[in-house]
Amino acid sequence: MPPLRRRGLRRGYTTGTCAAAAAKAAAIALATGQAPPAVTVRLPVGEEATLAVHRAEVGDGRATCSVVKDAGDDPDVTHGAEICATVSWAETPGTVHIRGGPGVGTVTRPGVGIPVGEPAITRVPRRMIAESALEGLGLLAWERGLTVEIWVPGGEKIAERTTNARLGIVGGISILGTTGIVVPFSTAAWRASVEMAIDVAAANGLEHVVLSTGTQSEEFARRLLSHLPDMAFVEAGIFFGPGLRRAAQRGIRRLTLAGMIGKLSKVAQGKMVTHVAGNQVDTDFLAGLALALGAPENLVEAVRRAASARHAQELIQAHGLAGYFDLLCQKVCEAAHVYVGGRLAVECLCFEQDGRLLGRAELG
Repeated sequence: MPPLRRRGLRRGYTTGTCAAAAAKAAAIALATGQAPPAVTVRLPVGEEATLAVHRAEVGDGRATCSVVKDAGDDPDVTHGAEICATVSWAETPGTVHIRGGPGVGTVTRPGVGIPVGEPAITRVPRRMIAESALEGLGLLAWERGLTVEIWVPGGEKIAERTTNARLGIVGGISILGTTGIVVPFSTAAWRASVEMAIDVAAANGLEHVVLSTGTQSEEFARRLLSHLPDMAFVEAGIFFGPGLRRAAQRGIRRLTLAGMIGKLSKVAQGKMVTHVAGNQVDTDFLAGLALALGAPENLVEAVRRAASARHAQELIQAHGLAGYFDLLCQKVCEAAHVYVGGRLAVECLCFEQDGRLLGRAELG
């Protein structure tokens, strides 16, 4: 299946999808002695994707296949990168051991959701790689296991154009993706789609709308607010500000903002367009919240020096600082309330990456 189109722009596939496809192709090659010209993998969003196999090498108890990443119409620095998987037999049937090879970064600091020392391959791609590789083995998965090494020629050079070094990921790119699909970044079209979704909700008499920062936070909000209809949920991405204003203009009475610590910390400071290129997470602000709750000086300083918002979150959770995420949500509500002149009630939900609710507040 070719990449889908959204808002007139062609979608692409994540590095995680490409790695899963390469792993499946290599597993097939190892099992049969011949690599397929293309493979189909299942995406986390419930769709399937068929990707062409670029490189195919089989022999000496191992097989290597690759997929060239197509990011669609998104200006992604990894577009055109060759994502490779080398597979070999492992002793335990039905298991897949995933390693990082040249061009895949290694985590050297906490805060990115991957243990220090591990390859920068996030949770969803790891699952996709394992499932796809075992699927490639077919019935042999009952008898054999696999070791899968993911590697990217030139990945270290590509990584220089990312924020990996700042996050403590060294030696290459990250293998990422929560949905399996790259959605093209078109600010004008995206903003227009957010405003149109709110217009539709208002026109259908809805009084409560939920703006989320992305696919995952929307899914988490849907679970918590399951009484609301589908029309109430709008993936606002970076456009909380335009969404808030449109909702106020259209007479929406209540707005819920759902997200994770990084983008919510920006909104709490009044930054209503939260694209990472426009403003970085302010760890001084996050440290200030800890200080306001009476956190010890060493924790406040550790949060101030955190490598990322996620790292700051882990520090707060490890210390068990009560009320921190509720306070963050309260600050989001206050900033949003001011932004729209108090014309609607605002609620904020802060989620953990696994969907657990960390904090909640409302105003108005």
